[in-house]
Amino acid sequence: MDQGDEGDGQTANGAYAIRVASGIGAFTCAEWDGLGGTARGDIENGYNPLVSFAFLSALEDSGCAVRRTGWQGHHLRLETAQGKLLGAIPCYLKSHSQGEYVFDHGWSDAFERAGGRYYPKLQCAVPFTPVTGPRLLVNKGEDSRAVKAGLAAGLKAVTEKLGVSSAHVTFAQLRDVEALEAAGFLHRTDQQFHFFNEGYSTYDDFLAILASRKRKAMKKERREALAHGISIDWLTGKDLTERVWDDFFAFYMDTGSRKWGRPYLSREFFSMIGERMADDILLVMAKRNGRYIAGAINFIGSDALYGRNWGCIEDHPFLHFEVCYHQAIDFAIYRKLKVVEAGAQGEHKRARGYRPVTMHSAHYIAHPGLRNAVADYLRRERREVERMAGYLQEHTPFRKDLPDD
Repeated sequence: MDQGDEGDGQTANGAYAIRVASGIGAFTCAEWDGLGGTARGDIENGYNPLVSFAFLSALEDSGCAVRRTGWQGHHLRLETAQGKLLGAIPCYLKSHSQGEYVFDHGWSDAFERAGGRYYPKLQCAVPFTPVTGPRLLVNKGEDSRAVKAGLAAGLKAVTEKLGVSSAHVTFAQLRDVEALEAAGFLHRTDQQFHFFNEGYSTYDDFLAILASRKRKAMKKERREALAHGISIDWLTGKDLTERVWDDFFAFYMDTGSRKWGRPYLSREFFSMIGERMADDILLVMAKRNGRYIAGAINFIGSDALYGRNWGCIEDHPFLHFEVCYHQAIDFAIYRKLKVVEAGAQGEHKRARGYRPVTMHSAHYIAHPGLRNAVADYLRRERREVERMAGYLQEHTPFRKDLPDD
C-alpha cells in the first residue's frame, strides 16, 4: 500500500509524522489491534467490532469500500520519528456523500453553486455504518490527550495539503469531538434512539418500567409479529454457514434495492465477515414453513449490540419491529449487554423502549466563506436538536412514577 509523509509535528513524547495509507492492509493486524477499542478483550476502552481490523479489511477486500465505489482509503498513521505507531484514523477520500448518514448535500450544493469544488472530501468514518465509535484511535500505553491532538492536527494538515474542501469525522465519541473542536473543527449533533439495559434479568423486567398502555401494546405487537407460524432463530459463530448468508443476502438485496436503489454491501463481504469475525455477529432470522423469510444483522461488542441491516422476502405485520428491535433487547438482556444501538433514524423506536441519544460529529471546512456559513447553520441545528431531545425525553413510554436516574 502507498504511504507518504503528509506532515510532522510534536507530541508530549517527542516528534511525530503523519503518513497516509491507501488501504487498511498498510497496518498489520497486530498494529491495529493495539489501538484502543479495536480488539476483543480491550477492557479499558471497550471493544467495538465495527472498527476492528476484520470488519474494515472485509469492506476493502470485498470491493465495497474502494476507489471504484467512491471510498478510496486514506487512513492516517501518526508515527514517531522511528516509525512506531502512536495512533490512527480510519479515513477515506470521497467523491460523493453516499453511505454516510450525516448529510452534507446542502453544503455541497451551495458551495458548488458559488463556484467551489466540494468533492473530493475526506470522510473519517466506518463506511455505511451509522454507529458511534472511536475515530481518533490511540495506541495503548500512549498519552491519549497528546496523540488525539496530534491526530486532529494531522487531519487538518492532510486536508490542506490535498487541497480538498473539507474533512468530516462522523459518529464520533464525544471525547474525540472535543479534541477536534480544540483543533478548529465544527461540532454537529443529531439524534438516534438506543435501548439501555438497566440490569434487567428478563424482558418482563423491562416491560415493568413501561406505562401500562404501552406494555400491553408491546405484548400484542410481539404476538402478532409471530403469528402465521413464524419463529425466530439467533445465529452466531459456527451457525453462520454460507447457506445462511445466501438467505440473508437475498433479504438484504430485496429491501436495499427498494430503499436505496443500489445496496452498498456485496455477497462476498458477508462471507468475509463470517470467516473473520463470526463470534462478533448475531443474525436474527425469522422462519416460516421451514425456510427463512427475514433477518437482521447485528454486531456484538464488549458492552453493546450494534444493529445494522435488515431485509425480508415476505411482508408480515410488525415483523420488522420484532426482528430488529424486540429481539435485540432480548439478546442484550440475555448477554448482559448495556446498550443496543439500532441504527439511524426512526422515532418509531421510541415507542418500543429506545431512548433518544445525541450523536456527535466534527467538520473541518477549509474555505472561510463556506466555513462561516456552515458554522452558523450548525449553531441553529444544535439548538433544534437540543430542543427536540428535551421534547422526546418528556414523551417516552416509561412510567412517570419511576425515580430519576
